[in-house]
Formats: sequence, structure tokens, C-alpha cells
Amino acid sequence: MEGPRPLDTLNKARSKKVLVELKNGKQLIGNLVSFDIHINTVLENVEERVDGEVKRKLGVVFLRGDTITIISPQ
Repeated sequence: MEGPRPLDTLNKARSKKVLVELKNGKQLIGNLVSFDIHINTVLENVEERVDGEVKRKLGVVFLRGDTITIISPQ
């Protein structure tokens, strides 16, 4: 039996809050708006967090897929 595919999992997270961790160690939390097959991603209502605390609010953010290490539905 085949499990869920990665893009199916991301589709289920659309419009929901996700945690995104980048290669540079930054963590962003926001609502997943859209993504493409390269995992280029658009988030809205984004907060950058450092050590669990909100560092700044960014609004709408476009992230290049090759900078992302983790996307975790919250």
C-alpha cells in the first residue's frame, strides 16, 4: 500500500499554518498560500521566530524551494 505523496501532504496543508525551516537556520511560521513542483512557496501572515520568540512580522513571503529544509503543518 502506497502512503501519501509529499505534494498531496502539502496540498492538505494549504490555507493552514505551517512551520518552515530554512537552510540558514531561520524559522518562519505562516499560512501556506501556494507552492509549485520546485516547492517554491508563498506564505502569508508570516512571523520569523528565533528561539521560539517572534522576532518580526513579515506579512506575505515568497520562499525559493531550494532554501527550504523543513515544512511542518502546525
